[in-house]
Amino acid sequence: MAEDVTPFRIEIPQGDLDDLRQRLARTRWPERETVDDWSQGIPLAYTQELCEYWANKYDWRATEARLNKFPQFRTTIDDLGIHFIHVRSPHDDAFPIVITHGWPGSIVEFHKVIEPLTNPTAFGGDAADAFHVVCPSLPGYGFSDKPTVTGWGTDHIGAAWAQLMARLGYSRYGAQGGDWGAAVTTEIGRQDTEHAAGIHLNMPIAIPDPSLGEFTEKEQAALAGMQHYNDWDSGYSKQQSTRPQTVGYGLVDSPAGQAAWIVEKFWSWMDCDGHPENVLTRDELLDNVMLYWLTASAASSGRLYWESFRRNRMDQVTVPTGCSIFPKEIFRPSRRWAEKLFTDIRYWNELDKGGHFAAFEVPETYVDELRTYFRLIR
Repeated sequence: MAEDVTPFRIEIPQGDLDDLRQRLARTRWPERETVDDWSQGIPLAYTQELCEYWANKYDWRATEARLNKFPQFRTTIDDLGIHFIHVRSPHDDAFPIVITHGWPGSIVEFHKVIEPLTNPTAFGGDAADAFHVVCPSLPGYGFSDKPTVTGWGTDHIGAAWAQLMARLGYSRYGAQGGDWGAAVTTEIGRQDTEHAAGIHLNMPIAIPDPSLGEFTEKEQAALAGMQHYNDWDSGYSKQQSTRPQTVGYGLVDSPAGQAAWIVEKFWSWMDCDGHPENVLTRDELLDNVMLYWLTASAASSGRLYWESFRRNRMDQVTVPTGCSIFPKEIFRPSRRWAEKLFTDIRYWNELDKGGHFAAFEVPETYVDELRTYFRLIR
């Protein structure tokens, strides 16, 4: 039956891992960049060092075992197989929440926060803050299926996640996300007002509004950040929103290319003081890359840009909303900009540490933010 929920385990064939090592060994490298920083992209020396480690020291089987500790499932929604983690809290009154990643992230982003969210008393917290956590892989990402027809933009995914939560028996729930996960979560807040008790975003999208008067100093800084992104940091987005198939050929064929395409964004968007390994371990960076490489999902993941940029909606969201703004986030709107779109903001906090991948970078802060906001609407 289409509504069946079946258990799932990650079990990568050894041949796929052998093929990866062989491809890494045969990498055809470009010449070194002509600058002494990352301004032309991820440096050759670091990329070679990372790939050498990947080929000879990285242990996928340890990561596979760690991810398989979480109960995982597959179900079919609108003819598409969806993979998700579903961890029920040991606390009976836990609040259900669906957490959504973005690009170039994956379910790996959340491996440090799932247990504190579901079982807070094991981490010095209060049982009243417990969540039942549902963490899906976006369509075309990880172990979810790749859409074979058009139409799987963030609006469709939001509707699918509402179906997923209903299928799991949750008639009242919360939703959380950043990056594309924020867009999906916003759609849940638009569409499923009967069941979504509230949403939380760590990258709310809100348009600067000159009608509100003179921009504040923080708003001017946000505008400068947006300009930098448009000028120097958004080439990947233009490519994936216009020609995801074209860029996919190289990335699906070359592990070095796939790693470089992803890790450069971790450098750019994390609060990492100039180097991604200042925040995440080399293994963690590669764990995330592996969910793209092993599933050959460079084109299918990029296609979400092609789908969603064509359907950008700015209808108001009326469900209770909480926002956590991290200082190294790509877009950092002000509250008054956000209030034009989100009409019932119950919580707004501007943090002093962290970036785009909040659950991955600053997991304790991320958990505290979710607990604090959802106490208001449980």
